[in-house]
Amino acid sequence: MSLRFTRRLFLFNLLGLTFAACQRSRGFEGTLTIGVINYGGGEQIINQYAKFNSYLGEKTNAYIQLEPAFNENKAVERLKARAWSLVFAPPGLAAIAIAHYQYVPLFPLIGISNLRSIFVVRKDNPRTDLKQLQGQTLALGQLGSATGYYFPLYNLYGTTLADILFAPTPKAALELVAQGKAIACAVSEAELALYSSQLAPTEFRILFKDPHYVPLGVVLIGPDVERNRQEFIRKVMSDSPSGLAEEVGYVPNGQVPDYKYMISVVDRVSSITSQLQKKPVRLF
Repeated sequence: MSLRFTRRLFLFNLLGLTFAACQRSRGFEGTLTIGVINYGGGEQIINQYAKFNSYLGEKTNAYIQLEPAFNENKAVERLKARAWSLVFAPPGLAAIAIAHYQYVPLFPLIGISNLRSIFVVRKDNPRTDLKQLQGQTLALGQLGSATGYYFPLYNLYGTTLADILFAPTPKAALELVAQGKAIACAVSEAELALYSSQLAPTEFRILFKDPHYVPLGVVLIGPDVERNRQEFIRKVMSDSPSGLAEEVGYVPNGQVPDYKYMISVVDRVSSITSQLQKKPVRLF
């Protein structure tokens, strides 16, 4: 073993012992794992949460671990395993966590308060209502997406489709329609406005707009966090500097949205998920 390696190993062990000693002196209270969706997979999310994690760790005497999930499927796996102590959850994921895994909402996330799910077709498509999508191929979003997955499947209940293409992003769903690989896709109004100009010269139009607004996403706390500690963490996050809360995207004094309807949508869709990989796709 080289002298350089031995010295590094000694320093590593020394740092570990120092960290452990500091935690004992502060009354170390375990690890809090924060779950968050990070679609792009970039490292900027580490910087985004760095100050918040430091603040939360200092106030709770806990080691804060950030665990990004690259899509909703991975996030649902972590929820099912109760691996996340806190979750910064978009609406679809939040409904699953609340309804099926006993997560409790603490604060609303910063977001678009009037978000709605829409079905989009090419402008030259002659179809005028959802019934005319019978027997066609559609592009939807990933499991966990409120506007791209749950609301559209809820609205299609009772329909038989030729196939469903699950696009990794809203832009990819619109591209499938632009390329003629899908007759229609489901996205949000905001996503259509954001991406439609990037897909010129293809022009789109809205075939159907869901009348219900999607609730804001929420910060959730896990069922394995002891009840008194849940309340303490709630207070710590509520008292955090406004700039710090804004950096990670939640509203410390905001009212938690009503998830009753969203959960009913998730439950109805969950009853037909076994049909989604079959062809034709019978949504009943």
